[in-house]
Amino acid sequence: MAAKAATSTFQPDLVGRATVDAFKKLNPAALMRSPVIFVTEIVAMVVTILFVRDVVAGNPLLFTGQIMAWLWFTVLFANFAEAIAEGRGRAQAASLRQARTDTVAKRLADRTDRSSVRPISALDLKIGDHVLVETGDLVPGDGEIVEGIASVNEAAVTGESAPVIREAGGDRSAVTGGTTVVSDWLIVRITAAPGSSFLDRMIALVEGAERQKTPNELALTILLVGMTLIFLIAVVTLTGLSAYAGAAVSVPILIALLVTLIPTTIGGLLSAIGIAGMDRLIRHNVLAMSGKAVEASGDVDTLLLDKTGTITFGNRMASEFVAVEGMSAVEMAEIAVEASLADETAEGRSILVLARDRFGIALPDAPRPGATFIPFSAATRLSGVDLTSKTIRKGSIDAIRKFVRETAGHEVAEPRAFTQAVERIARSGGTPLGLAENGRFIGVIHLKDVVKPDIKERFAELRRMGIRTVMVTGDNPVTAAAIASEAGVDDFIAEATPQDKLNYIRNEQRQGRLVAMCGDGTNDAPALAQADVGVAMQTGTQAAREAGNMVDLDSDPTKLIEIVGIGKQLLMTRGSLTTFSIANDVAKYFAIIPALFIAAIPELDVLNVMGLSTPESAILSAVIFNALVIVALIPLALTGVPYRALDAATVLRRNLLVYGLGGILVPFIGIKLIDVVVSFLSLA
Repeated sequence: MAAKAATSTFQPDLVGRATVDAFKKLNPAALMRSPVIFVTEIVAMVVTILFVRDVVAGNPLLFTGQIMAWLWFTVLFANFAEAIAEGRGRAQAASLRQARTDTVAKRLADRTDRSSVRPISALDLKIGDHVLVETGDLVPGDGEIVEGIASVNEAAVTGESAPVIREAGGDRSAVTGGTTVVSDWLIVRITAAPGSSFLDRMIALVEGAERQKTPNELALTILLVGMTLIFLIAVVTLTGLSAYAGAAVSVPILIALLVTLIPTTIGGLLSAIGIAGMDRLIRHNVLAMSGKAVEASGDVDTLLLDKTGTITFGNRMASEFVAVEGMSAVEMAEIAVEASLADETAEGRSILVLARDRFGIALPDAPRPGATFIPFSAATRLSGVDLTSKTIRKGSIDAIRKFVRETAGHEVAEPRAFTQAVERIARSGGTPLGLAENGRFIGVIHLKDVVKPDIKERFAELRRMGIRTVMVTGDNPVTAAAIASEAGVDDFIAEATPQDKLNYIRNEQRQGRLVAMCGDGTNDAPALAQADVGVAMQTGTQAAREAGNMVDLDSDPTKLIEIVGIGKQLLMTRGSLTTFSIANDVAKYFAIIPALFIAAIPELDVLNVMGLSTPESAILSAVIFNALVIVALIPLALTGVPYRALDAATVLRRNLLVYGLGGILVPFIGIKLIDVVVSFLSLA
C-alpha cells in the first residue's frame, strides 16, 4: 500500500539522513523540547571548555577527554533516536507525495452542461468550483460528487488496486485528490483549497515534524524536569560537602555524576516513542490527526460500531430455501434461479450463489430466449421473469400473496410450510422473501445480514482487553438482537438516530469512560466528533472524515482492534522505559557515590559492591553505560513493547519484573563489564 511503504528501522538511507539530522538537532533551541537532553548538552559544553583549557595548559587530557566524548555521544544518540523515528515518517510521506500531482482540471463554466469545459491547473481551483472527471482522469482535488457514478481507483491513497464505486448522494460521494476515475464520469464540487487537501494534510501528519505532546507525555516531561532540578541541586551541594570533607571533586566528575543520575534514558527516547507510535499506525494504513488520539485509543473502554459493513457484510444475502409441501428445495432453487438471472441486486446475486454452492445448479450466462425480466419496483415490491409457459415472481410476503391471488383469480390457501417459514425467519431477525409461480406459492427465501466470519473472535479479543462493544443499527430491535447475539457484541442500539449515538457517547463519558466510534456517513459525524477516538473511513463522506481524529485508509472498521493495541503499546512502552530509566539510577549510586568520597571516607568502600577498579574507572564506566543504554533501547522505543491482551494487574506485575528489576540488575552487570574493559585498556 502507498501508505504502508515498507521501511525497515535501520535502512541505510534512513540512517544516513538521521545521522545528519542528529547533528542539526544539537541546536539548543531545538533541544529545549527535551529538558533532560538539553541539560546534558549544556554540561557537555562545559566539559568541552574545560578540555580546551587543559589542552592549552598542558594538563592530562585522557580522563576529561573521555568524559567529554561520551557526553556528546549521549546527546547525539538521543537526537538520533528521534531523527530515525521522524525519518521513517518522512519515508511514508514521500510515498504519499507521489500521489499528488499538478494535473489539469476540467472546470465547468456551467455545471449542468458537460461541454462547457475550461481547462485549468488543479492548483488554481477554488472551493465551490465544479469539475468534470472522465475515464482515465485524475481527480484534481478533494470534493463531493454532485452528479454521476463511476469506478474510482484509490490506490494512490489506500494502496488497494481494486477500484471502488463512487456516486452522487449517500455516504460514498466523497472523492480524494490524486485518485483516478477508471470508468464513466463524475461532476465534482471542490471542497478543499490547494495545499489544504486531504492528501496534503496526510503528508503533514505523516512527517510528524509538528507532533504535539500528549497530556500524559507533558506530565512525564514535568516529572523529568523536576528530577533533573533535584539532582542538579544535589550535585551542586556536593561541591561544598566534598570540600568540607577534604576531598575536593573536579567539575568533570561532578558533571558525570549529574548526567548519570538524571533520567537520560527516558529523556532521550521519549520523543522517539511518541513519533514511533504514530508511525506504527501509519503502517496499518491509519492516519492519526494527533498524538493525543493515539494515546486515547490505548485507554478506550467502550467501542461503538455500525452494524452494516462492519459487523455484517453490508447486504442482505440469501442463506436458505424453504420450499412448500410437495416441492423439494432443489426444485425451488431452480425456480429462484430463473427469477434472478437478470437481477443485478446484491440479494439477487446471492440467490444464484446459494443455489450453485448448495445444490450444484449450473448458472446459465443469460436468461432463456424470449424471457422478459421484471425489475424490482418500489411500487409493486416484486421482481421476476415472464417466460412462455410460466410467470415467476419474488418479493415481499404481502406482495407475493397479492400476486398469487390476482394471478389465480381467487383466494389461494397459503401452505402451512410457507406461513411457518415467514414467521420463523421474521422472529430470527431475517427478511423473508416470497417466491411464486403461475399463481401458486413455491416457498420462502431467507435473506439475512451475514455476520463476518471472524468478527466474533475479534470481539472476544476486545473483551479480553477490557473493552465493551456496542453495535449501532437502524434495524428494528428483533433484527438487532439476533445480529448482536450472533456477532457476540456486549450491547446494541436499535433504530439508532444520530442523536441516539451522540447521547450514548455522552452518557458513557459522563461515567468516566473513554469511547471510540467508527463511522463513514454524514449521520455519523456528530458521534465521531464527540468520541474520544473517532475513526472515519476513507470511503466515507467528507463530513465524517473531517469529524474524526483518525482516518482508516483501508476502510476496515474492525481495524480498531489494531488501533487500540497500538495505543496500549505506546502507553506500555513509555511506562516500561520510564521504569527502566529510573531503576538504572540504583546501580549508578553504588558505582559513583563510593568513588567520589572513598579517599576521604574509606568506610564507603563497603558500598563498592561491584568491586570497581578505581574511582576514575567507576565514574567513566557509569558514563559509558549511560550512553550505550540509549543506543541499545532505540529499537525497542521504535518497535514498542509487545502487547498482549491481559488484565491490568498481570501486565503491571510483568513490566515491574522485567523493566523494574531488569533496570536495577542490568546496570550492575553492564557497568562491571565496562569497568573490566576500561581497566584492561588503562583508560582511567
